[in-house]
Amino acid sequence: MKKILFFILISLSINLNAQYISDIDILPDEKWWGGATKQGSHMPYGISPVIDLQYDNFDNQTSPFLVSNKGRYIWSDSPFTYRFKDNNIHIISSTGPVRVSTAGNTLRETYLAACKAHFNPSGEIPPHILFKKPQYNTWIELMYDQSQAGVLDYARNIIANGMPAGILMIDDNWQKYYGNFEFKKETFPEPETLMNELHAMGFKVMLWICPFVSPDSREFRYLKSKGYLIKRKGSGEPALIRWWNGYSACYDLSNPQAYNSLLSTLNNFSKEYNVDGFKFDAGDAKMYNEEYIDVYDGKSYGVYQSELWAKMGLEFPYNEYRACWKMGGQALVQRLHDKTYSWRDIRLLIPDMLAAGLLGHAYTCPDMIGGGEYSSFLNVDSDSFDQQLIVRSCQIHAMMPMMQFSVAPWRILDKKHLDICVKFAKHHEALGDYILSYAKIASETGEPIMRHMEYSFPGEGFEECRDQFMLGDKYLVAPVVTKENTRSVKLPKGKWLDDEGKTYKGGKEYTFMDIPLERLPWFEKIK
Repeated sequence: MKKILFFILISLSINLNAQYISDIDILPDEKWWGGATKQGSHMPYGISPVIDLQYDNFDNQTSPFLVSNKGRYIWSDSPFTYRFKDNNIHIISSTGPVRVSTAGNTLRETYLAACKAHFNPSGEIPPHILFKKPQYNTWIELMYDQSQAGVLDYARNIIANGMPAGILMIDDNWQKYYGNFEFKKETFPEPETLMNELHAMGFKVMLWICPFVSPDSREFRYLKSKGYLIKRKGSGEPALIRWWNGYSACYDLSNPQAYNSLLSTLNNFSKEYNVDGFKFDAGDAKMYNEEYIDVYDGKSYGVYQSELWAKMGLEFPYNEYRACWKMGGQALVQRLHDKTYSWRDIRLLIPDMLAAGLLGHAYTCPDMIGGGEYSSFLNVDSDSFDQQLIVRSCQIHAMMPMMQFSVAPWRILDKKHLDICVKFAKHHEALGDYILSYAKIASETGEPIMRHMEYSFPGEGFEECRDQFMLGDKYLVAPVVTKENTRSVKLPKGKWLDDEGKTYKGGKEYTFMDIPLERLPWFEKIK
């Protein structure tokens, strides 16, 4: 009897720690995309690091989905670990073998088939203003010193400098502390008045929030007593999870009562203050490691907490996510992770945005114009700042599905460079109806709004193209992404008309020299 029990226990142990290995040979001329938005600049994959989708979200969106241009894709309902090496995809899964599915013959056909089968679009889109107007975030200008006076000054300067009103996001530290949803009276003495003034100026207002709770607060004590917080492994006590703002307790969103409690709190708060929506931050998988914590349902570790946090956003049409697991095809606004103020990071915008689209996230916003890494903008003025970079960054955003300002252009730019940024903010606004029409298509078919050249023109040698893209079916966009005002553009077959009215024969590559700072090169195919 003891021997039988021993072998049963051994068998259970093996099953609990099972690893299923799949080695998938890459076909001749086959290229692969997917898995992680922030790996976009490495796509199509050549050699990749080992990527564990359970915990590696790279501060951005991830999905258990890889897709090729030769009619093959990989999907798993659960996270897996993968690596590209030696013309092979090595996959390890804890839930079962991961297999390749076949559908279509091109990147587009295969993506759409996988989308329909595994992350079919919901038919819903985020509010129209998110596509038709610029977004503005107070982070770079105010950082942790958010205040009513500062927010109003920022908003008034947007209007005074001739920029369109749009979405205004009030970032971290407007509230008393984490887990509390009351304005800090010392810095926001009249929040109702603030909301009324911003709405009167034409803005929709969103507030930064996170799932964390400051320890030893009134909310912490209440949530602990209800069992609504993630617990420290094996202790029964709330875990203090390390994140970029220190150590905090955290809502356990796998507990339906905890989830509904937070949702109810957010609903009541938004109604009381007439807040339009929320920027849902800090949903990164790496903070929910099962080695250190216990969760209510015993299984929602890593990316599963991220997914639950994302599902809450569906309750609020005005939403934004920087970290997300799956949820492709849903009416959620995604944003790229904070970039540095550098030409290197400007060149990451296009491949990362293309990667997001191929994970099913059509409604994605590039990072804040010039980058969201705040230290780049401290103690600068127009005499010592590389103003050209801001302008080129703004141009790249202008023909993407959404655009977002944070650093105040009027603070760091002279009139010449500021006027160009205003011009392209209005250019994006003028494209609003066109972009919105493709957002509606995305809600029905899953088709990305911003498309890889290989996606739109298969078999024409665009697999490795990372610095130009299609906006819908009409516009081929080729922004300047280096300090040199020069770039090469490869045009697909056919006849093309550029933004200056010149025509070009496709199927060829052209080099453009001395591109003026006021110009964003784009092309339209002539039928």
